This record gives sequence, C-alpha cells and structure tokens, in this order.
Amino acid sequence: MDIKTASALHRLRLISVPEALSFPALLIFGSLLSRVSDIDYLMMPLGAIHGILFLIYGVLLVDVWSKAKWPAKRALLFFVLSLVPFGGLYGDKLLKREEADSVVAARARQAAQA
Repeated sequence: MDIKTASALHRLRLISVPEALSFPALLIFGSLLSRVSDIDYLMMPLGAIHGILFLIYGVLLVDVWSKAKWPAKRALLFFVLSLVPFGGLYGDKLLKREEADSVVAARARQAAQA
C-alpha cells in the first residue's frame, strides 16, 4: 500500500467516529428532546453538523475506494455502515485492522529489501 492510500484510509478513520456519533446525537438530543420538551434549538445545529460530517465521510469513502481499489461490495458496506446508528464505529474497527495490516506488510517489504 502506498502512502496516498494509507493517508486516505487514515482520513476516513478520523471522520468515521464523529460521523457515527453525530447521527445518534441528532436522533436523541435533536428529535427526541424537541418532541418531549420545549428544547427545539438543538435540532438545526445538530442536523447541520451531522450533514456536513456525512458529506465529508462520503467524499473520503469515494477517495479510499478509488485509491485502495476496493471492490464495490466493500465500499457499499462502509456506506451502509454510515447509515446505521453507531455503524461507523464498526467501520472504524475494520479500517483500523486494514491499516495495521498495511503497516505490517510495509515493514515486511522493507525488511526484505534490506
């Protein structure tokens, strides 16, 4: 794995956790509180934050898909995980494993060249 692919994976990992937590926050604090109480001022900022994070996640996912040459099924899995509350946390776990495997492979290549 080259450095561009590794950095694209790392960027996707960085955004996956906040994106995964913003959706449940929007559901709980935005929707639920606005229905059961007079607290309705959280809906718009939480919705905007979640929307921006989701768009960034989508752009970074397409970037990783093209650089890592993932099959469409793998990219679709990560997209579906972004739609499920807390699904991005599982996606982060998968990306962490892939990132660690790429580091091990790079070190093995480096040791073989030395």
